[in-house]
Amino acid sequence: MTLLGSLLKNRRNREADSAWNRPNLQGPETLVVTSAAFEDGGLIPREHIGKPVGGGNLSPELTWSPLPAEATKLLLVVEDLDVPTSKPAVHCLALIDPSRLDNPNHLPTGALSAREPAEGVQILRSTITRGYHGPEPLKGHGPHRYTFQLFALSGEILSTIDGEKLGRARPSTLLSSITAPVVARDRLTGIHER
Repeated sequence: MTLLGSLLKNRRNREADSAWNRPNLQGPETLVVTSAAFEDGGLIPREHIGKPVGGGNLSPELTWSPLPAEATKLLLVVEDLDVPTSKPAVHCLALIDPSRLDNPNHLPTGALSAREPAEGVQILRSTITRGYHGPEPLKGHGPHRYTFQLFALSGEILSTIDGEKLGRARPSTLLSSITAPVVARDRLTGIHER
């Protein structure tokens, strides 16, 4: 795998295709998202990387500044911006009802588990699997940026998209179908390399 990673070292996807750059997900960058696990631009600890590469595969703790009063839902998108494919890989996609969280501005470690998500967290389909899937970049490919993008939405997301249930829709279909206004947003980037 080191050879493959080295061969693909200069191949990266187009960051322009990330959720952050989608026209329908534009909005004021007035939130502040942080984690006790790593700083913005810092290394993601082993506890939060994928199990096949020796990690614990636990989603990191996330905290955000107070939400605007009109925010009804949060959309969390975790993407690998450096995967050698045509589009970023979605490592986790979740809808969060802040009114049902123990703390409306906080997700604890492990809250994005597919089997036991935190109260108020609806796990959606991602590129890889359901729930949080920690970093597992190709060995030798270089550093990968993983963005934890949080969008505060005002209004409801449709329960079906093109006849599919919300939980079964592909990430690209779901992300392009969101019509609820984004009233605040921010992102936190962690780095991992093998």
